[in-house]
Amino acid sequence: MARDEDREAVIRVRGLVNRFDDHAVHENLDLDVWRGEVLGVVGGSGTGKSVLLRTIIALNAAAAGSIELLGTDMINGDAAALRNVRRRFGVLFQDGALFSSLTVAQNIEVPLKEYYDLPAVLLDEIVATKVHMVGLPPDAANKYPAELSGGMRKRAGLARALALDPEVVFFDEPTAGLDPIGAAAFDRLVRDLQKALGLTVFMVTHDLDSLYAICDRIAVLAEKKVLLEGPMPAMLESTHPWVNEYFHGPRARAAAASAAAERR
Repeated sequence: MARDEDREAVIRVRGLVNRFDDHAVHENLDLDVWRGEVLGVVGGSGTGKSVLLRTIIALNAAAAGSIELLGTDMINGDAAALRNVRRRFGVLFQDGALFSSLTVAQNIEVPLKEYYDLPAVLLDEIVATKVHMVGLPPDAANKYPAELSGGMRKRAGLARALALDPEVVFFDEPTAGLDPIGAAAFDRLVRDLQKALGLTVFMVTHDLDSLYAICDRIAVLAEKKVLLEGPMPAMLESTHPWVNEYFHGPRARAAAASAAAERR
């Protein structure tokens, strides 16, 4: 395994403070995300998992600290720098967060039209490619979000997140609301795309099956910071009460057994 000093940190967070009124969600939070890895971010309710994601991509204003994403200062960077870096990452929010009044094709075209002036025929080709990449049938492109199942909406949202061929993709609870079969299929899709495209994946999740199936490392949010980070064995060896309960509870044992069976 490569040493930290030999890796490239595509996300570097130092001393992050997130505060809402008098309530501190994060204090002195540090985190590195290495190029090409799948990082799973877990934590109990109220630990600010989604807040951390939104702060990294500059949708939430930090109270203090520093964040670099692909070499760009996400807290103090100017508008031009932030606009430039936004084309280099994609985001899949819960349930896809698609524009309900637009078709799947039109949703995928939104980021393309924001950054490029492309002819209609090329837009159509890109849309068809992205729809195919995420495993949707071709006719899904002309459907509205309300006409899709929950799993299909997530795939459509992923197609939009991949529209600009990003280097980093952020996921916020990607398997929430999916049945076990659909969640496992989505996990496989994420891992296959990550390998094929060389993506770096930052994934907020509570899904233990996802942690076992696709995550290279896990970061645990607790006590207003990243309490622990590392591969699954490091989680299993932790004596911290919450970490121990989370990774050794009944659901964790079932996820571990399922992952072991999958490898056989």
